[in-house]
Amino acid sequence: MKIGIIGAGNIGGNLTRRFTAAGHDVSVANSRGPETLRDLAGETGATPVTVAEAARGADVVVVTVPMKAVPGLPGDLLDDAPEGVIVIDTGNYYPQQRDGRIAAIEEGMPESRWTELQLGHPVVKVFNGTYAHELLDKPRPKGDPERIALPVAGDDDAAKKVVRDLLDGIGFDSVDTGGLDESWRQQPGTPVYGLAADADTVRKALAEASPERTAEWRA
Repeated sequence: MKIGIIGAGNIGGNLTRRFTAAGHDVSVANSRGPETLRDLAGETGATPVTVAEAARGADVVVVTVPMKAVPGLPGDLLDDAPEGVIVIDTGNYYPQQRDGRIAAIEEGMPESRWTELQLGHPVVKVFNGTYAHELLDKPRPKGDPERIALPVAGDDDAAKKVVRDLLDGIGFDSVDTGGLDESWRQQPGTPVYGLAADADTVRKALAEASPERTAEWRA
């Protein structure tokens, strides 16, 4: 599968490592330009590209940049992607720590719904509550009792199926969180955020989530 990754920080870099190791054709971009990605490309075999090129011909595009940077992505970012391209959003809203105030989210809009509106394309939310090192440390074979599950939210069941198959291929189980309007269940401050556990435990944590943002996660 052809995967474009926009953002080469801790999550983006380790997703590049995992997806290339699983045999996918990966292009990776960051805000500083392809020349800054030579080491990652040499390590993984991924192709360093500009942000504008990252989605070109991609089956899946992973957007893993700070939320405050999402509105600054090219408006035609997905124009060269196939019609059915699947967009993964790994983002979190950190108003006090990084992003500043985003009014719509403060008023109750799920974080990934806001990102979807900025991109003008449906998204699937996953990897947002996973620590970067776990992408390398936690993969296990299917059926391993220590295999962990990641929550996946989105409105398109077919797109979620592709994403869940991708997770399976890099060593993780998954739990369907529901539509994107339910993705608040995996936002920062919820029981599942940062949880490394099996599918049953993840489902229980999702069920215990509250839509009220706690003070730490409000502007």
